[in-house]
Amino acid sequence: MEKLDFLSIVIPAYKQEKTIVRDIKRLNKTIEGFGFKYEIIVVVDGFIDRTYEKLKILKKGNNNLKIHGFKDNRGKGYAVKYGMLKGGGDVVGFIDAGMDIDPAAISMLLDFMKLYDADIVVGSKLHPDSIVRYPLKRKILSWGYRTFTHLLFGFNTRDTQVGLKLFKREVVKDVFPKVLVKQFAFDVEVLAVSYAYGYTKIYEAPIKLIFKDNSSITSGSFWKIIFFMLWDTLAIFYRLKILHYYSRKKSFKNIE
Repeated sequence: MEKLDFLSIVIPAYKQEKTIVRDIKRLNKTIEGFGFKYEIIVVVDGFIDRTYEKLKILKKGNNNLKIHGFKDNRGKGYAVKYGMLKGGGDVVGFIDAGMDIDPAAISMLLDFMKLYDADIVVGSKLHPDSIVRYPLKRKILSWGYRTFTHLLFGFNTRDTQVGLKLFKREVVKDVFPKVLVKQFAFDVEVLAVSYAYGYTKIYEAPIKLIFKDNSSITSGSFWKIIFFMLWDTLAIFYRLKILHYYSRKKSFKNIE
C-alpha cells in the first residue's frame, strides 16, 4: 500500500468492566510503539455495567482514545460496524475485547498489509506460526463452521472467525455500509461483501491466542448463539446468491 500514516483500531465492548481498563492500556502501549498516528475507538454495546463509566475516566488526558456506546445491547456486529465507519485511519481494523488475542499481532498484520498491498488481513488460528490454546469443543465447532462457510461461499480464507482483522480504508467505506448482520456471523458477511466487490487480496497472518473464557455466555446461550450463527450465515448466502443484494449500487453513506 502507498502509505500508512494513521491507524484506527476498533474494540467492541460488552460487559467488560472487569478488564476494559487493563485491555485498553495494554493495547495503547502496544500501538504506541509502532511510531505513527493512531486512534483506539471503543464501542460499548449496552450500558449494562460500568464499562462506559470506566472508559470515560480513562479517556481523561488520552487524546488517542475515542468512546462511543449505546444504551441497549445491539450486537457485536453492529458495534464493530459503527466503530469501523467512525475510523479515520489509512488502515482500520478491530480486535476483540478481553485480549484473548495478543495485540502485538497487529504489527504482523500491518506488515502483511504493506508487503502484499492487501485489501484485508485477518488473524488466523490456522497459520503455521500461530500460537493457539483453545478448548477442544471450540476447535471442533470452529472446524465445522469453517467447513460450512467454505461450502457456501468458496472462501480461500481458511479462518474467518478470529476477532482481529485489518482493512484498507476504501474497503471499509465500500463494504461496511452493506453489512446487515448484527451478531456473530458478521465476519463472514464482511468477507462475502468484500469478494462481491472485488476485494479478493485477503491474507491470513499469525496470532497468539490464549482462550481465557471471560465471556458472559452460559452453556445454554452458547448453543443458541451457534443456531443464530448458522441462521445468519444462510441469510447471507440468500442475499448474496439469490437476491444479489450485495451486487447493487454501492452505498458510501456513513452510519447514522
